Amino acid sequence: MVNIGDTAPAFTLKTTDKSDVNLSDYSGQTVILAFYPGAFTGVCDKEMCAFQDNLAKLNESNAVVLGISVDSPWVNAEFARKYNLEFTLLSDLDREVVQAYDASFVGLGGIEGYMCANRVVVVIDKKGVVAHRWVAENPGVEPDYDAIVSFAATL
Repeated sequence: MVNIGDTAPAFTLKTTDKSDVNLSDYSGQTVILAFYPGAFTGVCDKEMCAFQDNLAKLNESNAVVLGISVDSPWVNAEFARKYNLEFTLLSDLDREVVQAYDASFVGLGGIEGYMCANRVVVVIDKKGVVAHRWVAENPGVEPDYDAIVSFAATL
């Protein structure tokens, strides 16, 4: 389990244009990992739009948002286009990052054995240490966006 105070597990994932992004690319910045179960699924749409709505405040705090799901780069690209998301969406196709951050959810939509990301928010400080972790009781629960934005501003 990834706990507050742990070094954030390193990763490389695909963006919507299929290029690689490494967590280390954001060294020296506050990073908000916003794990979401799936694009175009109602609550996920609201969550990613809420992060977009707060992006200016987060940028002022030198914080970046990385949305992470098990969706393909093509699905994430269409999701970003539909909602005009200006932050990076990443595809965890092999589910290694979801598992490394203890952010997996099995059985979404009643599909037995289907593993996706749960709704989890991890804030990583400028030194690469997990500073905050929030896990939804179930994928239908949203985080307190104002609290996350305020917390990121303190780092």
